Amino acid sequence: MTPLEIAGSMNMLGYGLATLGPAIGVGWIFASVINGTARQPEARGAMMSTAFIGFAVVEALAIIGIALAFVLR
Repeated sequence: MTPLEIAGSMNMLGYGLATLGPAIGVGWIFASVINGTARQPEARGAMMSTAFIGFAVVEALAIIGIALAFVLR
């Protein structure tokens, strides 16, 4: 096994661990929307648009993470 293969495996392992943060964030975002909709159903539209913006920002972190996993050696 060459050092390059080990580094590649470690990068992917690091990315796998790094995706836990965005996964938890997305879960919290939509759990909050569900909770808010249950409390105040008429505000669902405003909450969903805010949730999708938050979802995009959190997912951008995961995309940056996978880019770094491939770029860094």
